[in-house]
Amino acid sequence: MRGALPTVPLRRGNDSPVKLPGPAGAAASSPAWFAFYTRARQEKKVHARFQERGLRSYLPVVPRARQWHDRVKVLEWPLYPSYVFAQFPLTRLYEVLCVPGVACVVRVAGRPVPISQKEIDNIRRFVGALTATGVDPEPVPLHEGQRVRIVSGPFEGIEGIVREVRGRRRVLVGLPAIGFGFQVDVALEAIALIA
Repeated sequence: MRGALPTVPLRRGNDSPVKLPGPAGAAASSPAWFAFYTRARQEKKVHARFQERGLRSYLPVVPRARQWHDRVKVLEWPLYPSYVFAQFPLTRLYEVLCVPGVACVVRVAGRPVPISQKEIDNIRRFVGALTATGVDPEPVPLHEGQRVRIVSGPFEGIEGIVREVRGRRRVLVGLPAIGFGFQVDVALEAIALIA
């Protein structure tokens, strides 16, 4: 059948075959970023295993102070708990899903959702700003709103979504593909609307 979507059989429980987006073989061979949900506290191991297999992967981590019995220790914590990002062609999806610790790829309507390089770069800038400032963001679910870019301050260049919360403007920065974001306080004059 012409124009049919190719499938990659999965052997993970009762999963049905994955339909690859686009015409047969077209977008399936070019690398794209995808989000993977991992088993609990397996983010760093999955990230390392992706790299061992020659995949370009990204695990956004931020420093967080944790109180132990006798001291305070600063540890690297995943910004998005249980998520790791990897860039690869969809023809390698089955191989990637077989990596120990990977639970599933983030999907919408049964199809893996590619994440743009722009979103990955936005997350990298956000992690850099959080590391530089030491701010510990509040995780919140994403809601629709005006999309803005921060034009000054430590979060400059980061794009997000504005929310009204108790009379203050806040910028919500996150990944719409996985429905998860973080909220940081930004002065009204430090943001510009994106057309």
